[in-house]
Amino acid sequence: MSMRNDLSFIIDSRLALYEHQSTYNPNLPLRFLMYTANLYSNMTKDRNLYGSRPVRVPAPGFVIFYNGLPEQPNRQIIKLSDVYEVQDKEISLELKAVMLNINRGHNERLMDKCKTLKDYSIYVDKVREYTKSMQLEDAVEKAITECIENDILAEFLRNNRTEAKNVSIFEYDEEKHMRQTKEEGREEGREEGRKEVARINQLNKLLALQNRTADIVKAASDREWQEKLFKEFGL
Repeated sequence: MSMRNDLSFIIDSRLALYEHQSTYNPNLPLRFLMYTANLYSNMTKDRNLYGSRPVRVPAPGFVIFYNGLPEQPNRQIIKLSDVYEVQDKEISLELKAVMLNINRGHNERLMDKCKTLKDYSIYVDKVREYTKSMQLEDAVEKAITECIENDILAEFLRNNRTEAKNVSIFEYDEEKHMRQTKEEGREEGREEGRKEVARINQLNKLLALQNRTADIVKAASDREWQEKLFKEFGL
């Protein structure tokens, strides 16, 4: 299975890599290292890396946008060296990623400068709030309608309503299952938990591609129905 970062681009000779996460992941610097190595490899495949002249590459920068439920600070640095088995005083290879909390009420100066990011945080907050009192599908539908009416991601949601709804249901369900599986994993084993999350994620992706929103919602609360869907897709 190949690894892909959420977004990367070059601007002013700088390579910017971005990731969106709904869970805290200390392995992101390691993943960023792999992404960057792959990008550099593609950039320099026709260059002479064995010559005496330096092969210039864009300087990288790494940003993680976090909007999970567990509380995190507005800004923190996650380092590659934090996962080294041996913690030496002098580090030969380091990679630092900036994680920004984009939940509603966090990093307000950043939000004021980027309406799209602020609107997204409001939309996510609405979905989470409404799921406390109604079914997930209804909560997403209500959040989308309210946001359009109040000019919050209005154009995007209006033009991509069905896709936005399916993705929102999938992401919220994934977030829920990851929390549940993490709790179960402490008792049943971490490896088994990771396999189950991957299985559920694959099922939800396949259902989302077929616009089977109702099945995603039902499977989230009906284990027997979920097992039937696993068999249907051979998972």
